[in-house]
Amino acid sequence: MRAIGALTRALSLGVAVVAGVAVATSRAAEEPPAGQTEANAPATAQPPASTVPVTPKDAAPPPSVTIIGASDAHGVLGRDVRSAADEDMGRIVDVIVDRDGHVRAAVIDFGGFLGVGSRKIVVDWNAMRFGKIANKKDSITLELTKAQVAAAPEYKEDTPMVVLGASGSLQPLQAIQ
Repeated sequence: MRAIGALTRALSLGVAVVAGVAVATSRAAEEPPAGQTEANAPATAQPPASTVPVTPKDAAPPPSVTIIGASDAHGVLGRDVRSAADEDMGRIVDVIVDRDGHVRAAVIDFGGFLGVGSRKIVVDWNAMRFGKIANKKDSITLELTKAQVAAAPEYKEDTPMVVLGASGSLQPLQAIQ
């Protein structure tokens, strides 16, 4: 038992010595060398590092907050899409935005049965009507017929896309020079 007590005291003393050396070293780094005062200190282009204000990464301004009522907005991904004649048009699987972040189109998984034989079609965002969605079971209405959507070319990611729109509603995307 005496050996354990002596070992504990020696360990405590070692920790105290290391802590003391660390404190003394940090204080010495902050103090100017002996005999050198601020009056005769060499001129520097920048102020000492200790006077430069440091902004912590956590000092970001608070985010803005908007409260949207549960009946005022709904998610669209996975939502069923139907024609004005109540034909099943598929479901929304993606949303296409331009470089400014404006929503331009929706990708609809069209046709097939349980995902087999389906293909993705891009439709103009303005060709969809969202007025009837109040809960998860409600669908979005597309102002196109099933035959029009079936004739559209398939969407493949990272290739130019053909966006199917209601008559006169689609605005062309400006080419970036």
